[in-house]
Amino acid sequence: MAEYSDLSVLIVDPNPGMRGSLHNMLTQASITKVEYAVSSGTAIRQLAKKPFDIILCEYDLGNGSGENNGQDGQQLLEDLRHHKLILPWTIFVMLTSEGVYSKVIGAAELTPTDYVLKPFTVDSLLQRLRKAVERRDVFLPIYDLIEGGSLRRAIADCKAGEGNNPRYAIDFARLRAELLVQLGELAEAELVYQVILMTRPIAWAHLGMARCQFGQRKYIEAQDTLQELLIHNSKYMAAYDLLARTHEALGQQESAKKILEDAVAISPHMVRRLRHLGEVAYETGDVSVAEKAFKQVVAKAKYSEFRDPEDHVKLVKTLVKKGDANQAGNVIRDMERSLRASANVDACRAIAAGLLQEMTGNVAGAAAELTTAVNAVGASRGLSTGLKLGLVQSCLNVKLDQQASDLMLNLMNDTDSGVSMDDAVEVFEKAGRHDLAAGMGEQIKLHVEELIAHAQEQRGHGDLRAAVDTLNAALRKAPANMSLLPAAASAILKQLDDLGWEMPLAEQCAFLLERMRKIDAAHPSLQALEAQYNHTQRKYGIATVA
Repeated sequence: MAEYSDLSVLIVDPNPGMRGSLHNMLTQASITKVEYAVSSGTAIRQLAKKPFDIILCEYDLGNGSGENNGQDGQQLLEDLRHHKLILPWTIFVMLTSEGVYSKVIGAAELTPTDYVLKPFTVDSLLQRLRKAVERRDVFLPIYDLIEGGSLRRAIADCKAGEGNNPRYAIDFARLRAELLVQLGELAEAELVYQVILMTRPIAWAHLGMARCQFGQRKYIEAQDTLQELLIHNSKYMAAYDLLARTHEALGQQESAKKILEDAVAISPHMVRRLRHLGEVAYETGDVSVAEKAFKQVVAKAKYSEFRDPEDHVKLVKTLVKKGDANQAGNVIRDMERSLRASANVDACRAIAAGLLQEMTGNVAGAAAELTTAVNAVGASRGLSTGLKLGLVQSCLNVKLDQQASDLMLNLMNDTDSGVSMDDAVEVFEKAGRHDLAAGMGEQIKLHVEELIAHAQEQRGHGDLRAAVDTLNAALRKAPANMSLLPAAASAILKQLDDLGWEMPLAEQCAFLLERMRKIDAAHPSLQALEAQYNHTQRKYGIATVA
């Protein structure tokens, strides 16, 4: 492997003897650019600074000081993938002497390039690395295109690679499908997976097809695909996760919980699955399952560089629902001791403390903590919409009406939150606060009218694209507003007519017209807008359905 002398390797292992042994093995392959990490934390810090071609990672990492209480290799890989600290083409090899099958399957489901059981010889390790490097080199030109944002060209090169390189034809097809998914072309990606499955019944192709079906809201078809996959591959863990989400999408929460429990029984170490189980169990009222799941999440994430303080809030919320003030207090104290100070941590601690104070009947104490939480949320970054909506509800419970209203308005003004006027009104109505719901609706109505007027002004100045963008921002706040829908459809049609036909924009316009029809089929603008849509189609030679 002399030709591999330029490869860089990161060895992640707390054992100095094993690090030295691996270094010697790599030296025999003329690989000399080798660095060490003694724990998951040091590995993450090194990978944040620069990439490596190969990562050799021990499964049982401990915490780098000889104690077996840190992250394991699986949790490290989960963090690296989720936070995109390693490139998709980084070669990640898991090294383990672990004989417990649940741990091995847990590592395998995170798709490392390979995993090697100890003891192994230098020849066996180098043979694995040689195959991995050879495969990576074949795909490196396409990876470069992806890195440069040239996804269309990458897709074309994948298509060519399927014919020109039969050895990796299926791998090229898989990458092509994944790129199509990245572009949102799910129906076309689904066809690629179907073609793959006509040649070989590959588990990942079944999963890919199910993901495409799910993305197109074909939930029953996705369920059928996943159930067939699990009949033949009962340990294919990612299929359980997606199957649970299809049941959730269909309103079948109990079934989703059962599926996640089955998955956790097979592979008990995936933090995100445990978190999902806790959330679904809480929603179904199964406090005992939720408590167990969230406790495991908090424990397993304890040594992660990316600890999420929201996990502690979820555990406290569960314990409060259970009526266990003592344990809830312990979790809050653990947050204070073990999490680094930040606006996110301050917000989560205050939310958790407010829940506990409310549970014990200390309304004044709860109000004080929740006021602190609202202020901290304003300075935070990345807290979930669900957490903030929960904070709105808590504020309503202790009569912090102004804080609840302000927080809800901020959520609706945040384009990434996904919270619409209808969502906001529903939260207030469920809390029995029709007065706040009406007030919120009036504020949004005025804001929408301002946006419509601003878009009309932009349109009058000939800035059609800006007008459409303004109205789309308004639609995110009030997707069913019957003043906004015709204004947005009209603006899109004007852009299509003057600047040319764009299929995604035309599809959005058709969707808006269909929404108008469902809400008010007799709306005075609907017929004229539909006629204008058909006229524009004919203008550009787009076939219409009779």
